[in-house]
Amino acid sequence: MRLLPETSWLQFNRRVLRQSERPDFPLLERLRFLAIWNRNLDEFFAARIAKPFLKGRGDAAHLALLEEARAQALLAAERYRALLKEASPVLQVLSAEALDELDWMYFRVYLAEVVAPRTDLIPWEAVGDLSHGALYFASPHHLVRLPQDLPRLLPVPGREGTFVRLGALVRARSDLFLPEEAPLDEFRVLRLLESERARADWDELAQALEERQEGVPTLLVAEEGFLEPWLERLRQGLNLLPEEVFRLPPPLDLTLVETLVEAGPPAWRFPPLKPARPKGIFKNPLGRLRKEDLLLYHPFEAYEAVERFAEAALLPEVEEVYATLYRIGGENPLAEALLQAARRGKRVHVFLEGRARFDELLNLRWYLRFLRAGVEVLPLSERKVHAKALLLRTREGGFAHLGTGNYNPQNGRLYTDFSLFTAREEVVRDVHAFFQAVREGSFPALSLLLTGEAIRAFLVESILAEAHPKGRVILKFNHLTDPEVLSALVKAAEAGARVDLLVRSTLTLLHPAFHAKSLVGRFLEHGRVAAFRAGGAWKVYLTSADAMPRNFQNRFELLFPVLDKEAKRKVLKVLKRQVRDDCNSFLLLAEGERILWGGRHDAQRSLR
Repeated sequence: MRLLPETSWLQFNRRVLRQSERPDFPLLERLRFLAIWNRNLDEFFAARIAKPFLKGRGDAAHLALLEEARAQALLAAERYRALLKEASPVLQVLSAEALDELDWMYFRVYLAEVVAPRTDLIPWEAVGDLSHGALYFASPHHLVRLPQDLPRLLPVPGREGTFVRLGALVRARSDLFLPEEAPLDEFRVLRLLESERARADWDELAQALEERQEGVPTLLVAEEGFLEPWLERLRQGLNLLPEEVFRLPPPLDLTLVETLVEAGPPAWRFPPLKPARPKGIFKNPLGRLRKEDLLLYHPFEAYEAVERFAEAALLPEVEEVYATLYRIGGENPLAEALLQAARRGKRVHVFLEGRARFDELLNLRWYLRFLRAGVEVLPLSERKVHAKALLLRTREGGFAHLGTGNYNPQNGRLYTDFSLFTAREEVVRDVHAFFQAVREGSFPALSLLLTGEAIRAFLVESILAEAHPKGRVILKFNHLTDPEVLSALVKAAEAGARVDLLVRSTLTLLHPAFHAKSLVGRFLEHGRVAAFRAGGAWKVYLTSADAMPRNFQNRFELLFPVLDKEAKRKVLKVLKRQVRDDCNSFLLLAEGERILWGGRHDAQRSLR
């Protein structure tokens, strides 16, 4: 059974939403999954729907995507109401009508002094220019836009754990926002924010970001009971199909539940994870790696080890530093270490990927900081650089970190990823050659590591080598959509090989001979791994690449072998635990998904 990538991804987002139903998850964590689901769906209509929208808008495939998204949105609204009921009376969200005179004494002033002066009054004629994701209200003669940075859920003074929606307050006091008092109906507009411009340098990137908010509308979300004439006027003004309009009960953006999650009692959250801190890497990272390779599995083993490795750039023996940075967030100790090294006179070279979707502005800020600190920011290449590599060069050789995840401190504590640290001469030499090629604008010539379409060729060759009854393949990716890789997997499975696929989000071919599952749990599964039994002696590879055509054809990724025996055993232990997992799993079958919850094998617990 073949699926559109967009269909498969929406099925994944339904799995995210289903986490709000898990009986083994604390209440606030179930609430948090509503916010994650909502952010995912906004991103879907801002980016992932681009191909069906631009090339097949209104056809059966596009309409099926809209219907599934609508069904999820209605289910999410039900889950919101159910979880609020469960949280009451410790946490509750009041209607505006439930506020008493003392409450309104405060909120009248808040609306008048904080909200109203920053609220935009927009004529109906400007409906085509409405912003992506903002909360709007429609009235007979005007549209009202709330500021994006105001909280959507406000605490009620003097009532612990009690909140009210800002949208509900605005509606109750429309006289503060309109020339005359009138009813207000809530709505949001989502737009396609993908830029189609080719960007060859940072100046063009900045210009593209300025233009991005002009993307074409893809969805209108309006509250139930929205007046029909107004809704039709909005729909036509935004040039949307009737199916591209969702009617939902407020709130229309469930990310506001994060306020409840932060306010709720600690007993309603997961207990804090205490990651292991491997010996040696924190006190003397380079000395530790001179003895042997080190492989870590985050977040169960401390991501701080990666940051400590970066801080070793300040040691006198380190002469030169190279790093790829993709999604690094707003605050980043690793990036700060690179800035400090440059200020101390080290030669620091950074490939900062300016085209990391929706992180472009943050990366533009880092670009300016690096530039002014004396870091050489390598020019943007035609291919995105999605590899995860950090290289410390010394007079004798060097030390490398290669990973499956981003150098992002928050993600490093919430995503499951592998980190490989090594001083092996052949690896260090290839990593340096990779950076030199990217720096010079040429294609890397590597001996041990693989990049570009060589990754696909290697995967296909290795899979086909297992096409026999004793063959064994385990692949773990976020997305597995490449036709050549999938075709090789079919051949291996039909020849009798055991093919285990751990695909978190997107799998576009469901074959009865595959053993395919998606793990969705407390931590986001993010590692990318390929393992082949190879006649009994397992060969294991880690990679920054998902198995997608674009990653092989349009990006610089890295695939690298796990050579150390103990490191290889650790990766295989993780993979085999995930194959057995029956606590966080969804079996991906042609006839539909099957949930595996409540079992005895939880792959998202510590390896210890």
